[in-house]
Amino acid sequence: MGPFVRRSSLLSILGILVALLSISTGVLGATFTFVNRCKYTVWPGILANAGSPRLDSTGFELPKGSSRSFQAPTGWSGRFWGRTGCNFDGSSSVSCQTADCGSGQVECNGLGAAPPATLAEFTLGMGSQDFYDVSLVD
Repeated sequence: MGPFVRRSSLLSILGILVALLSISTGVLGATFTFVNRCKYTVWPGILANAGSPRLDSTGFELPKGSSRSFQAPTGWSGRFWGRTGCNFDGSSSVSCQTADCGSGQVECNGLGAAPPATLAEFTLGMGSQDFYDVSLVD
């Protein structure tokens, strides 16, 4: 019975460690998941506020029915918005019919959204103090 007790103790300890790790990752930031439930492609734009690190992307294509996730560190603040009717072939100075960021590319590269745009703004504070708002002004 000795080896069985050791194995079950080891499994209990591993279970506790996994639980602690999953709790601590929540303290280290947040995961933002974009899900496109529209019947058309959307191009989300991302802009970190001054002093916040840039996320893995500043804009990307999100086909209908797809999703994409990003990690943001604690203390990150910035905004997300959806762009629609985009064409990035360089034939026009405006690439998207709504919420164009003016970069002429899929990536917004530090540029914000032009009206009309609905922005989701987030600040990931220390501990459990996170904030968000929805804005129509950039």
